[in-house]
Amino acid sequence: MFLPSFQLINKIALVTGAGRGIGRALAIGLAEAGADVALFARTASDIEEVAHEIRALGRKAYPFTVDVTNREQIEEAVQQIIEHTGRLDILVNNAGMNIRSQALAVTDEEWDTIMQTNLKSAFLCSQIVGRHMQQKEYGRIINIASVAGQVALRTGVVYAATKAAMIQMTKVLALEWGKYGINVNSIGPWYFKTPLTEKILANPDYLAEIIARTPLGRVGELEELVGPAVFFASDAANYVTGQTLFVDGGMTIYGF
Repeated sequence: MFLPSFQLINKIALVTGAGRGIGRALAIGLAEAGADVALFARTASDIEEVAHEIRALGRKAYPFTVDVTNREQIEEAVQQIIEHTGRLDILVNNAGMNIRSQALAVTDEEWDTIMQTNLKSAFLCSQIVGRHMQQKEYGRIINIASVAGQVALRTGVVYAATKAAMIQMTKVLALEWGKYGINVNSIGPWYFKTPLTEKILANPDYLAEIIARTPLGRVGELEELVGPAVFFASDAANYVTGQTLFVDGGMTIYGF
């Protein structure tokens, strides 16, 4: 048999920023593939709703209200998950945010907030969960990067810096942790319909510009990110590590 398994039955996954948008879609998608899912977010009501949806699929859900820039909170929650389930197999570092400012207008507070939320949180979660995965000699870490980490976009210099760093962090962690059976990859989305993008996509001129730069001629639907995440989390990606898969409608191949 040559067809590998894409099923995640008996796997335990953790998704950060799981209350809305991409995180919610990925958490539910991993559950649909068979995983039980721990959910991290700052807003309890959001992750409780996602937990309800996952349980309706017949999978277990473990919601935690966590500030993923806080090492102590992450460590405490991860320890609770491991004590309850015995392991953590999959980590999806999705928590992120953006403040759209021209470079000359970026404040120190904006810089620190975006860096901590997007980049520090991904490293802290990877480090803390990675220690457990090292002991188990198995793990799948999936970082949600962005096309902004590969190409230049307007009004997002700090956001772009975090996503470029996340792509490079993916490579370094894959290099260091491959010997422990830990695969580390990232997904780079273009524009998808999320709470983070809904206002800017409501501008018809901006939306037209986005579509014009996208070979497939549209923005993405959230479920179109689930397949790549399930692939990276499954046995189908056993020999894939250190890679970034751009789910972008072809935007990053655009030429003049």
